Amino acid sequence: MGIVNVTPDSFSDGGRWDTTERAVAHGRTLLAEGADILDIGGESTRPGATRPLVAEELDRVVPVIRELASGGAVVSVDTMRAEVAEASLAAGARIVNDVSGGLADPRILEVVAASDASYVAMHWRAHADRMRDFTDYAPDGVVASVRRELAERLDAAEAAGIARERIVLDPGLGFAKEPHHNWELLTHLDVLVDLGCPLLVGASRKSFLGALLAADGAARPVDDREHAHAALVALLAGRSVDVLRVHDVRATRDALAVAEAMGVRREGEPNLLTHRSDEG
Repeated sequence: MGIVNVTPDSFSDGGRWDTTERAVAHGRTLLAEGADILDIGGESTRPGATRPLVAEELDRVVPVIRELASGGAVVSVDTMRAEVAEASLAAGARIVNDVSGGLADPRILEVVAASDASYVAMHWRAHADRMRDFTDYAPDGVVASVRRELAERLDAAEAAGIARERIVLDPGLGFAKEPHHNWELLTHLDVLVDLGCPLLVGASRKSFLGALLAADGAARPVDDREHAHAALVALLAGRSVDVLRVHDVRATRDALAVAEAMGVRREGEPNLLTHRSDEG
């Protein structure tokens, strides 16, 4: 899943693809590099970010989705808003990637249920401007807490009418989590796989990688974390991860090719998300 941030303030590439023309061109580049899915987002969820108006988010994502989907790409919309999800599905999106798992706008579950789209529910506790206040996972620990809270979101999605086979779960790396929480989750992904849904992991360029690579007390800059992410991808290749949400598609494909050559990764049947875009 290649990331296309149509935003001025995303943590990694805010402002680089913030017009329809640049975003579409970047999406086509990611497809050429091997992306199966393009995830189009119009709201930054970096720590401390403020939310755009609904009209702003619609103006950012809908034209990009329409253009890329009309060219045959499998498009996901990265949104927490029912109104944006509805307009994006009408424009050709086939996946709704909701980082709030339906908590920010419960009506989004009804919108997805009324369509044939897939739904990604991420572990989430609060909006970006407040999520640093919700990193306490006592007494059960982060793995058990995330599993329980994701199971609640899975139940809510099914209760709204979204069939389980259309639901993908995401542990929400970096969202209301300290660096060590992310490593604990990555080490125990099998606990989340036991919930019975495909798993999406989005670790690309995130702050816990920057913290790992810190020098002299300063985190490694965002644009200099890709080597660590590629190493993580290679390690995840042998795990039950169905979708990788990434900024650098080429580096990710290279890491997966190495893992496959070493026998770590075996190509299997594509699930509801991981089919190549040129196969419809």
